Amino acid sequence: MSAGQTVRDLAMGARFAFTGGREGWVRALLTAVGVGLGVALLLLTTAVPSALSERDRRGSARDDFTYSGKVMPKADDTLVIGRTDTTFRSDDVRGRLLEPEGARAPLPPGITRFPAKGEMVVSPALKNLLESDSGKLLRERLPYRVTGTIGQSGLIGPAELAYYAGAQGLENHLTGGNAERIDRFGPSPGRTTEPLDPVLLLLILIVFTVLLLPVGVFIAAAVRFGGERRDRRLAALRLVGADGRMARRIAAGEALAGALLGLALGTGFFLAGRQLAALLKVQDVSVFPSDLDPSPALVALVAVAVPAAAVLVTLFALRGVVIEPLGVVRTAQPPRRRLWWRLLLPLGGLAMLYPMIGQGNDNGNFNEWLVIGGTVLLLVGITALLPWVVEAVVARLNSGSVSWQLAIRRLQLSSGSAARMVNGIAVAVAGAVALQMLFAGVEGDYTKQTANDLTRAQLEVSTGNGIPLAEAGRRLAKTEGVRRASAISMASVGDRAKQPDSELEVAVGSCAELREVARLASCRNGDVFRILGSDYDSKTKKLAEPGSTVYFDPSYEGTTSHPTAWTVPARVKSAEQREDPTGYARGGLLITSGALPRAAASGLYQKVFVMLDPSVPDARENARNTAARLDPMANVFNLASSEQSQQFQSIRTGLFVGASCVLVLIGASLLVSQLEQLRERKKLLSALIAFGTRRRTLGLSVLWQTAVPIALGLLLASAVGLTLGAVLLSMTNTTVRVDWMGVLAMTGVGAGVVIAVTLLSLPPLLRLMRPDGLRTE
Repeated sequence: MSAGQTVRDLAMGARFAFTGGREGWVRALLTAVGVGLGVALLLLTTAVPSALSERDRRGSARDDFTYSGKVMPKADDTLVIGRTDTTFRSDDVRGRLLEPEGARAPLPPGITRFPAKGEMVVSPALKNLLESDSGKLLRERLPYRVTGTIGQSGLIGPAELAYYAGAQGLENHLTGGNAERIDRFGPSPGRTTEPLDPVLLLLILIVFTVLLLPVGVFIAAAVRFGGERRDRRLAALRLVGADGRMARRIAAGEALAGALLGLALGTGFFLAGRQLAALLKVQDVSVFPSDLDPSPALVALVAVAVPAAAVLVTLFALRGVVIEPLGVVRTAQPPRRRLWWRLLLPLGGLAMLYPMIGQGNDNGNFNEWLVIGGTVLLLVGITALLPWVVEAVVARLNSGSVSWQLAIRRLQLSSGSAARMVNGIAVAVAGAVALQMLFAGVEGDYTKQTANDLTRAQLEVSTGNGIPLAEAGRRLAKTEGVRRASAISMASVGDRAKQPDSELEVAVGSCAELREVARLASCRNGDVFRILGSDYDSKTKKLAEPGSTVYFDPSYEGTTSHPTAWTVPARVKSAEQREDPTGYARGGLLITSGALPRAAASGLYQKVFVMLDPSVPDARENARNTAARLDPMANVFNLASSEQSQQFQSIRTGLFVGASCVLVLIGASLLVSQLEQLRERKKLLSALIAFGTRRRTLGLSVLWQTAVPIALGLLLASAVGLTLGAVLLSMTNTTVRVDWMGVLAMTGVGAGVVIAVTLLSLPPLLRLMRPDGLRTE
């Protein structure tokens, strides 16, 4: 056989795909749409690394805080920048105050000129929010006039809420930590990214494997659309002289044509979807369309792998089909499927994962090839086991209503087709169950409980110096939705005015407010206390000795301040430690307002513990607005019972983004598959209607044909997912626990997608159930 003959056979198959009349091009179009949806998601996946890289690059290019603790000298090329980040409901808002100090001051990326005092430039998303009715409270917090928008180079995503506002007098805040003098934007030298530990790397590997594998399964199923009609055409070709090998090459050419058309459609779907990317926001992540730029090497891999897979799947599907001139042997009762070789796939996967059981975080990184290979074999084992399970179960199901018997008989005759439709959703659910178990199992290692007492406060507000003593507490206490506000003024004292060798922390407030941070036996205005029982007792006794002199707000190298000398009074009372609402037990000095020297008040900063009224919907936003009026650079912290690793949260966010895309693919591919199966049964449905079968009976039979394989597939997927999840937890050296609610949730999501697809397929089903469907050309 020459290469030219092979090419001619493939070309003949391609012509059959597009010139076989209405049946031919409809089949080719359905195949192309199914393949195209998978290709679009593969291209999206190959574009994700570049999108995340672009987000990180733009984020690094606008870095403005070095956190060095040193103050740069003022020059013609310096800029004082103040951080005014806030949160509006559940969205983070990035805010910066700008004060250029010379003609060559650096401009932040994305803006063309510095806003004047009272003006701001905003991101397009923030502009839309401020102009909407829902942004009323946020407008009160940002009392600036909008004069422009931030360009793409200054934003990490189109949905980011960000602004730059003009300001004056920021130099006075340089020692407070919320302002800094800089001469450029960009990453600070010496700053490094914390590497991922082995368990987090394992999570990333499993996420990518679990999300991509269903795509391959759907593509493999799509190239087999119209298989029975294709085999009958091949039998006709045998009748006119084609041999068996030629028939298979023609079938491969037909599949290749559908796959190539699918590549073209998939590219179109991807380009169209990329333009819509700016409108989507998943778990606070959004990307610009231009960021979704797949690597040329990965695109080439997809372009080669998809057609090659289509040809291989077609040839594999024909391995057990005898195509003779007078028909296809497969139309007879097929032999019973064998189980033994189907078990080799999951067993091989377990064998690949077994050597890494118990490894955890302490024995280096996991072998990525064994992890990927073992996971793929376990999940692909579902596609091998499911046809056997469906055949074995439906063979024992007979009695029932007419609709039930029609459905079961159809499944008994074509259990393979029913299983192929379910394979993708079963693989996706199994992977989701395993991932859910893995995330739930290791979550405790990346989540720590805080010491915050949420019964005493839900917000902590920190304002800079210059705020009058007790003003912050009084104004916050009067805010709508605030039940109570306890303001503590904070400072430090040293043994010298400059470069002190020893320091003590100081808290200033009324007797009631000081009782929030210490236990006082008796207190009246003018008293001074030193807290005993802490780890710093010796230093406290030394510095707070009656008659000794200490200095408020001492200065250090590179910082400017105005130290105030103060003599410790002769009568200093003792106080016991008490944890504040954040769980911190302080030491040092407590000073009531009447005992504080007047000159020291300017160096204090306020910390206010705020208790909210849960019955007021926007209590948090009202409190943030009051804090912003007190000090535009005030820090408002939500007190939470637990904190989670940022890296762990990022991986979980990536999983949600990917899972959302895969769910869309699952639904669309299932719908295409369902429509293809209904199209193939058009004449059968019309014949049954012509003989008087009720539409309700036929509709129920179609639903049963979908429900039975789906139920079996979800049961098998749950079993495989639980097995894979248990093995992965054992690999991370974590106690194996099954979160049954999570398993049921994952299974319910899969079932919900199928129900939605089934409902969407009912209108075409009703159109097909008409007697005139028997008409033929």
